[in-house]
Amino acid sequence: MRMLGIETASEACSVALFEDGALVERDHRVLGRGHAEQLVPMIAGLPDKGRADAIRVSLGPGSFTGVRIGIATARALAFAWRAELLGYPTLALVAAMALADRREPVTVCATGGHGEWFVQDFDAAGAATSELESLPPEAAAARPVHEHIAGSQAQALAERLASPDSSVAVDLLPDARAIAVLGTSHFTPGLAPIYGRAPDARLPASPVAPA
Repeated sequence: MRMLGIETASEACSVALFEDGALVERDHRVLGRGHAEQLVPMIAGLPDKGRADAIRVSLGPGSFTGVRIGIATARALAFAWRAELLGYPTLALVAAMALADRREPVTVCATGGHGEWFVQDFDAAGAATSELESLPPEAAAARPVHEHIAGSQAQALAERLASPDSSVAVDLLPDARAIAVLGTSHFTPGLAPIYGRAPDARLPASPVAPA
């Protein structure tokens, strides 16, 4: 069985093609922006233009635009190929990447919006042990943090802790090639984006009818 992985929630944009669990080819680019222009050509550059029996796509949290582009592309390809489509949380993927090198509980800290960081804890098996939070840097450093820290803001978080030298911080951007080691419990058929914080725009309140 072939599986296509799509990861677009962060500054990085990556795709990976697997055959029976083994990596066939991947493309990983740190773009900052431009996922909409790069994603489809990246998939087309894979063997057989990335055609697969199953697709796994990031749900976030992360870039609002990047997450939605990834999901929309995955939906279109799954429809065209009649492929199974499941989503996964991006921070769980980063945790899986970190645990591949150091098998102990990890705090994932990644770039959020408006200067905040996305923070979540995972155990040594990769299961989430706390709720996802979007916090200002000072609040992220004030909460309990594992010695093992991973993510795009891992080093920045470690430097804010009372004992930074006791932390093992690894700056990581999510990479689709790690989807193969992500625990199956993280996959879901529900493709609702994970934003990590309330939307900035709100609908105006309904006017009150006169008595």
